[in-house]
Amino acid sequence: MIRTHQLRSLASGAALLATALAGPLRAQATESLAEPIGTASGDASLLDRVGAYAVPDMKPETAPAKPDPFRISLVILGDHTSFWQDSTSVAQVGRQDNQWELRAARLSFLGAFDGAIPVSYQISGEYKGFDGDPDTTWQLTDLSLTFTLGQRTKLTAGKTKETFAYEMVGDAANLPAVERVLSPFFVSRNTDLRLTHVWGPQKRGTLSLGLYNDAWDIGPAAERGWDYSARVTALAWVDAADDSRYLHLGAAARHVASKGTMRFRGRPGSNVADNFVDTGNFAGDGALQLGLEAMLALGPVSVQGEHVSAQVDAPTVGNPAFTGWYVTGSWVLTGDHRPYDRNVGYARRVVPQGRWGAPELVARYSDVDLSDGQIDGGRFRRTDLGINWWATHRWKAGLHWGHVWLDRFGAEGETDTLLARIQWVY
Repeated sequence: MIRTHQLRSLASGAALLATALAGPLRAQATESLAEPIGTASGDASLLDRVGAYAVPDMKPETAPAKPDPFRISLVILGDHTSFWQDSTSVAQVGRQDNQWELRAARLSFLGAFDGAIPVSYQISGEYKGFDGDPDTTWQLTDLSLTFTLGQRTKLTAGKTKETFAYEMVGDAANLPAVERVLSPFFVSRNTDLRLTHVWGPQKRGTLSLGLYNDAWDIGPAAERGWDYSARVTALAWVDAADDSRYLHLGAAARHVASKGTMRFRGRPGSNVADNFVDTGNFAGDGALQLGLEAMLALGPVSVQGEHVSAQVDAPTVGNPAFTGWYVTGSWVLTGDHRPYDRNVGYARRVVPQGRWGAPELVARYSDVDLSDGQIDGGRFRRTDLGINWWATHRWKAGLHWGHVWLDRFGAEGETDTLLARIQWVY
């Protein structure tokens, strides 16, 4: 756990470090730590127009004229979460303690080199963090090389994200809701060969294919075997006169490897909570997962939804099928919006244009069900209401309330959470 003065010190340290290094470095034009293919739609121009904010921050630098061989990215997030439980919830999952948390502290080194085949690299290490194993404190999150093949195709080798689930593929710290809910259906990182292609000169869609094996990882590995994943997206509609109005559609598939034992588990939208749904270990030979995703943005108002399923190859327990889904609504009160990046097939963060930043109202309903066949892993439903304040293009603060209904062990328990967050992304 961390205290208030520690959070202030960490945030101040982040700003001082970045200020000291700002001379030879360039702030990211996008959150994606992998070098984007070409120029993102909207995000770069929004950053170019950023003026002075009331909250002190560094102004974005212009994009380099040639590949930058060395850059640094720094991400720091601090949380405080409070819980209120009824007696049934306490009996189901135990007492959940109110606590501070250093939610993520990540340092990344990135760079790119020109040549016959341009190549970029990424090395990231972090304390906890969105994109690592939540049960591991310190870890190497990313270690990869990416080779550019032509104008719109890239091949990545190394430790990266699997290409499945919008919540995982996208920039987690900059989603409208503060925490993911579909964590039972993806692994945070795996070691892979991954091919990414952007369709056509207007970049109206993407295709990502990946082959993964955790036995290739550096350090201890479960050695589950081969995962396979694919994700295809389409910018199905975009207003020719206003690129803040668009419709994104996507579909994904993933084969989950197993070495004879499987387990699905997840927290209910809070990283410091225990696993509210948990199948425990059971005999299984893998699973086929499917996902559908959509996002409709009409300027400052957007609605995003996702549904995933896992059909498990486990005949001794009835071949269970597990599901999860959510619908999220967002309204940025100042009229700012989430720009869509055609290079990666998802929306970026809000980049406020006004001096006082941009407040964003958020609502979400989610449902994760890990009970089927002879497996009773539980089911939770969660409602979220929150507000984000995008104070600058790097600073964000948020306050989010959630109510969880947990059906498990033949009873329904209820839990309320209140999560306060401050983050800085460089």
